[in-house]
Amino acid sequence: MSAEQPRPLFGGALSAVIPHSATDVSDLREIPDNQEVFAHAHTDQSLIVELVEFQAQVSDQDSALYHFEDIADSNKALEPGTFAVSNVVALPPTEISLSECSSAWMLSGTQCVSKFNEQARNTVTIHLGLFRLPQFTTEILVTFNDPQIISPDSSSAASVVTHGVPWTVQDFKLLLKTLTLHNPELFG
Repeated sequence: MSAEQPRPLFGGALSAVIPHSATDVSDLREIPDNQEVFAHAHTDQSLIVELVEFQAQVSDQDSALYHFEDIADSNKALEPGTFAVSNVVALPPTEISLSECSSAWMLSGTQCVSKFNEQARNTVTIHLGLFRLPQFTTEILVTFNDPQIISPDSSSAASVVTHGVPWTVQDFKLLLKTLTLHNPELFG
């Protein structure tokens, strides 16, 4: 499959250009029905496309931060100094394919997280894309986990790049730009 070819997601209800060297994690282990998860074949990078409940109580401009903090909570990275947001921007409708969303956002930040409840913590840059679809009471959350500092005591230490080309923010932005809805029945 060409690197620029959109890949079907959720049984073809959505599609997007997924970066090179992506392994569909559902081929390796069970993934929740509301997620599509991809891992880089040669690094510890991962991408998650997730359907989540629309958070009506959260304003559009705070929505990406809300989900970033929710991920930090899941990662047990809410203590002071374990997470930081560096950038939040609105994605202009002219720069995305998902015309059904009421607003779209991209956030970049870092979290100090442990993998598999290990003691060792890795510093991970998290790029988050959020598409709000209130008419479907759904939000599409796209997360790009890009480890920056891997603890030598982490199980991820063996995944440090020795070969292969890692994914870039441009790869992630292409995924966000090309995310397209084909079947609204996906949302129930």
